[in-house]
Amino acid sequence: MFKNYLKIAFRNLWKHKSFTLINITGMGIAFTATILLAMTAMNELTFDSFNKNKNSLYQLYIETHRPNNTETNSTMPVPLTPALKAEFPDIVHISRYGSIGGSTIRYNGKEFSKLIRTTDADFLRMFTYPLISGNKETALNNKSDIVISQKSAEAIFGKEYPVGKTLNIKIHDEWKDYTVSGVMEDAPLNSSITFDMITRFENFPNYEPYADNWSSSTHDVYIQLNTGVTQAAFEKKLINFIHKYYKDDLEQLKKDGGRPDADGELLRLKLIPITDLHFSPILNTGGVSRFYAYLLLLIGAFILFIASVNFVNLSLGRTFTRAREIGMRKVMGAGRRQILLQFWGESFVICLFSLLMGMLLARLLLPYYKTNFYQAFSTDILRSPQLIIIFAAGFLLVSILAGGYPAWIMSALNTSQTVKGKITTGKNHRLRNSLMVVQFVLSGLLIICTSIVWQQLNYMRTKPLGYNKEQIISIPIGNNIGQERALELMRVQLAKVPNVLSVTGTDINLGRGRDGSTSNSVIGFQYKGKTVKTNWLRVDYDYISTLGLTLLQGRDFSRDFGTDSGVVIINEAMAAEIGEKNPLDANLDLDGSHLQVAGVVKNYHFKSLHKEITPLTMCIRKNWTLSYIFVKVKPENLPASMDAVNKVWHTVNPKAESQISFLDENTEKQYRKEERISKIFISGAVLAILISCMGLFAIVVLVIMQRTKEIGIRKVLGASVLNITTLISKDFIGLILIALTIATPIAWWAMNKWLQDFAYRIHISAWIFLLAGGIALLIALVTICIQTIRAAIANPVKSLKSE
Repeated sequence: MFKNYLKIAFRNLWKHKSFTLINITGMGIAFTATILLAMTAMNELTFDSFNKNKNSLYQLYIETHRPNNTETNSTMPVPLTPALKAEFPDIVHISRYGSIGGSTIRYNGKEFSKLIRTTDADFLRMFTYPLISGNKETALNNKSDIVISQKSAEAIFGKEYPVGKTLNIKIHDEWKDYTVSGVMEDAPLNSSITFDMITRFENFPNYEPYADNWSSSTHDVYIQLNTGVTQAAFEKKLINFIHKYYKDDLEQLKKDGGRPDADGELLRLKLIPITDLHFSPILNTGGVSRFYAYLLLLIGAFILFIASVNFVNLSLGRTFTRAREIGMRKVMGAGRRQILLQFWGESFVICLFSLLMGMLLARLLLPYYKTNFYQAFSTDILRSPQLIIIFAAGFLLVSILAGGYPAWIMSALNTSQTVKGKITTGKNHRLRNSLMVVQFVLSGLLIICTSIVWQQLNYMRTKPLGYNKEQIISIPIGNNIGQERALELMRVQLAKVPNVLSVTGTDINLGRGRDGSTSNSVIGFQYKGKTVKTNWLRVDYDYISTLGLTLLQGRDFSRDFGTDSGVVIINEAMAAEIGEKNPLDANLDLDGSHLQVAGVVKNYHFKSLHKEITPLTMCIRKNWTLSYIFVKVKPENLPASMDAVNKVWHTVNPKAESQISFLDENTEKQYRKEERISKIFISGAVLAILISCMGLFAIVVLVIMQRTKEIGIRKVLGASVLNITTLISKDFIGLILIALTIATPIAWWAMNKWLQDFAYRIHISAWIFLLAGGIALLIALVTICIQTIRAAIANPVKSLKSE
């Protein structure tokens, strides 16, 4: 019986090759898109979930309630961790987590650059980073111990056994010997915590001077709570801890007029669950919106739904061409169950072939997808039980609904009508039309959202930032050479290069360079009895002229004033913050040093357009790290200038990695997430329209087949090609207009909410909706007209003989 059903199913599918091809292609493409998007979404949603203790792991952050706003900061003072460990038995493990950055490692005459993190011994006991060699209980017992990743072990030691070997490591211009005490598995790609090597926190820069300093926050802190201790309960216990150790801060907040929270607190120590780190906006690096992951699943569901609607509509439409077949089966004794199984079997075969096609295409397109959509995940995620369940459930749901419903409708047709080839399908037309409206609502949503995302991305790329980003080359200095010496050597060497206009240095890059580093330095201090917080930027001579900043008052840093280390230059936001009529009269107190305001520059976007411009103070302090060299070149022949600067840099620092870049590249990288969303939207919209048009084309073909005789009669009676084309097209165009009317307010609401993430954003204009609607309507009209014009110009004699 089953073999017979299968044979007939294949025979019928082969007989109607065009519809079979449309269904399999449409569903196959939909499955491909859904698989790729689901893999990406699951990778995002399962960040840090590999930790066995994930339900009891948290990161600490401080919430400060100031007079006009609430600030959050995830960096902590050095003495906080030992104090918490001593006072709270609820804490099972606690660890500080600091970054040394890229450090130079020597072994057997070779040098390597690796990312080194500093932690406490509890780190390996809290997190699930298994040790391949060594003992996690003792691996970080000594200050000179260092645990390295598997990838680092292979790069440095090759086939040698690493544990017990000595590495000579340069950390902030000082070389020290460290003993490899363990080798751990590489951190998963969906880990918020990344490292090449881990050593004791006591090796953190300036650890000793800050060991008892509660006013300087320099690193992150992670804790593991006892089983049964809730986040809310522990946060309440931390209130007394704040009152004990942050008395001075609380007093100052009261003087400044801070506004307490609902519990009457001005300063709170709070927790972020480890599984929320990737999405948390509280972290200094900024979080990825969880909405992004759900959006990927939603787009995949949209595309799969559109393909399923095509499947349903085409299957229902084919009841006209298969009416007599159904009738004959019933006359020969077939029951409703048998007819249902036969037609559902055909649908199941189509879905199965579509799924296989989708899996094959997804596998082939995966490298391209990861490269072009900036995705970084392992194919191991395909083994995820959640993903397997989603795929299996999705396939069964699609095959049952998309294939089962049309089969149920066809099995219920009246026997006498079907034998004569006459069936009533009014209700089915209403269903078909409703599904088509939903289909084009989803397509319209994707087109409108794509237009708005693209416009916002273009706005961010073209908005003036207040500095010249086109002619500036950014060079990460690294740890292979003394920073001050590197800057002076570059000044001397580049003075001989004709295309170079100026050279300067700074501690913070603009945008995100090829070294991937982003940093932020915010310092608070007292000014005339109130707390002032500002971004501090260590710069060097010619910084303002190199970037083309506008000096509104005062002067630039100048060698004519010695080292000029006793003055600062501030932006307009900082001038407003200190509240002086003449900002040049202000003296700022930093660590006991009195700094005179020498100049005021016009506000510029030293952070991304997600953030509003905040107070900024620039200073020349030789004891602060210098991390980047900026080189301004002439606008002519920029590639040649880049090559010349790169050549000089490698002469000055032969061991340097090739990470130099133009600032315009760096600023664009800040919006990688938006660019990724834009590409996904565009791809989703194209796929949705493509699949919708395939289905629309096939339905128009079916409608014309059903109305062949009517078309012939109208032509004989004098109807023109335009009359017939309009007659067939108007119903479909009406449905598409209804769909766009529904899609417009939904898209406006969703994209208006998305734009709230940007401090600087576009205003959604009506023309965007008109343009997107016009595009969707034009594509649909072309699809309809291709077939209707062909039917309208056909010989009416043949049309009248067709029935």
